[in-house]
Amino acid sequence: MQLPDGLPADIDLTRPSAARVYDYFLGGAHNFEIDRHLAEQIAGMTPNLAETMRAGRAFLRRGVRMLVQDGIDQFLDIGSGIPTVGNVHEVAQAINPEARIVYVDIDPVAVAHSRSILSDNEYTRVIHADLREPDRILAEAEKSGLLDLGRPVAVLLAGVVHFIPDADRPAEILATLRAATVPGSYLLLSHSTYEDQPPEMLDAQRLSARTATEITLRSRADITAFFGDFTIVEPGVVHLPLWRPDDPSDHDDHPERLGAFGAVGRHDRGVR
Repeated sequence: MQLPDGLPADIDLTRPSAARVYDYFLGGAHNFEIDRHLAEQIAGMTPNLAETMRAGRAFLRRGVRMLVQDGIDQFLDIGSGIPTVGNVHEVAQAINPEARIVYVDIDPVAVAHSRSILSDNEYTRVIHADLREPDRILAEAEKSGLLDLGRPVAVLLAGVVHFIPDADRPAEILATLRAATVPGSYLLLSHSTYEDQPPEMLDAQRLSARTATEITLRSRADITAFFGDFTIVEPGVVHLPLWRPDDPSDHDDHPERLGAFGAVGRHDRGVR
């Protein structure tokens, strides 16, 4: 595929990228042979993985719709990857054309693609940054002119916190992000888990070490703790297909097989 404009000259294209592997599983075109090779290896070990990726994107879409309907008109999407079909700006702006979205990703290729894709959308910005730098992300998001952190905002962390190992103190990162929001704001989070998972899921986790972003699987309790004192809205921290499905028939009797939890928390008045 043709490289996007603005790609750093020193980018290592011999190593797969989690963002581009994810793009491949979602049917996107912004990935390389090295990414597709790893994706096929992982898929061979965990046949449900592509379905898990799609379930994660569907959860994100349902969450964004709920947030816009609740009056949220600005979003900080950290670990956004490549904004393929059905991403945050499309969902939010279909309801509120002036909804503002700041995308953040660590992968320079994903960022370059995102800027190219969104060049004509005046209500979006793309920041190249690492989730491990929450203060920098918050400062750049406000500097973009799109987000006003003095008003309610939705912080979206869909399928990204599991790339932060315990040694990098993800709880502190989440606390910083929560503390920057005002009452009426929301935190949306989805995260891979080891609970109720077969051995092949754990084997696939080890394959993720071949990218620059190895996955750390966590428990429901660990994931719940990331919300701090935010009020977790119904139905709570649940397997992805169970979070406010568009139709009860959208999932089977074993939603746990997709290996991830999702939830949305609200910053209620007086809570930090």
